[in-house]
Amino acid sequence: MFRLSMAVLLAALMATTTVAAETRIGVVDLRQALFSSKDAKAFSEQMQRDFSAEEAKVREAQEAARNLQARLEKDGAMMNESERTKMTAEFQEKVKEFNFLKQRLDSTVANRKQQFLEDARPEVDAAVKELLDEHDLDLILPSEAVVYVKPDMNLTEELLEKLDR
Repeated sequence: MFRLSMAVLLAALMATTTVAAETRIGVVDLRQALFSSKDAKAFSEQMQRDFSAEEAKVREAQEAARNLQARLEKDGAMMNESERTKMTAEFQEKVKEFNFLKQRLDSTVANRKQQFLEDARPEVDAAVKELLDEHDLDLILPSEAVVYVKPDMNLTEELLEKLDR
């Protein structure tokens, strides 16, 4: 009985090894391909144009807060109590303004990037499917899930070419 069980187990193990040997796998760095594409570069340039004014406001608020902080550190000991209190309140108000503007800008930018990714998803999926078919692969893995891949199985450049068409 033991020999029969071992024979069945050995046969199953050999069959599994044979199936694994026949599986063809490709690897792509989706993030690199997507963010190196022409669409992503155009999107990035548009984001720069759309948010340059808001970024300038954030920098202005940050600089004003730094200037007030530097003035408080430099001249605070020589100021009377009411001047120091007033300047401290101004500094805190500028810090609040900076934090608010920065958080609002970061949130808006993150939402726009997420929308870009969602809009690009069907195109990326179609390009990955093309790679799968063209290379007669059974599986394409993201590069983050792979420790090492032979260069000829890294299909990131081909994916980028498909996304740029």
